[in-house]
Amino acid sequence: MKQYILFDNDGVLVETENWYYEANKKALKQLGLNLQMSEYQEIMARGGTAWEVAINAGITTEIIDKKRVQRDIYYQEFLHTKNLEIPNVKKVLKNLSKKYKMAIVTTSRRVDFELIHKNRGISDYMQFVLCVEDYERAKPYPDPYLKGLELFKASAEHSIVVEDSQRGLISAVNANIECVIVKNEFTR
Repeated sequence: MKQYILFDNDGVLVETENWYYEANKKALKQLGLNLQMSEYQEIMARGGTAWEVAINAGITTEIIDKKRVQRDIYYQEFLHTKNLEIPNVKKVLKNLSKKYKMAIVTTSRRVDFELIHKNRGISDYMQFVLCVEDYERAKPYPDPYLKGLELFKASAEHSIVVEDSQRGLISAVNANIECVIVKNEFTR
């Protein structure tokens, strides 16, 4: 019997995946690099970083670090100005909260997560939120979901993960937690 649900955030509860891609693409374009969606998806699926494109092009770490800062600025601009809603998410969470304890386990930075969820009401249904700063190794490693189990004081057999990506699925499987995949346009 499942009692706990660990939700991924981006692409499951809010539609932010494409905007993060666009922010990376815009920053890399300033370096003369064209990040294609298919290339980005392959990198993300294995838990890599879009900046591999710049590294492979011989761009210095110093320049990459500056462009990462710019990417973060672009991403936050998108978070402020673009529609991030996924229809019926709050309705589903309200119904699930009657039977399950729930949490969010995301690879988002806390600053971005808080911006995304300001006045959104999704976090109200959660017992806790784990962001990338809250565990040692990010997805596809099992650390994020193992930390979630620890905070719930739950076993894997009583828990389920809801994900939308290959690296999230791998993270859940590596933590020995059953995983449900939500298909969306970005990760199809």
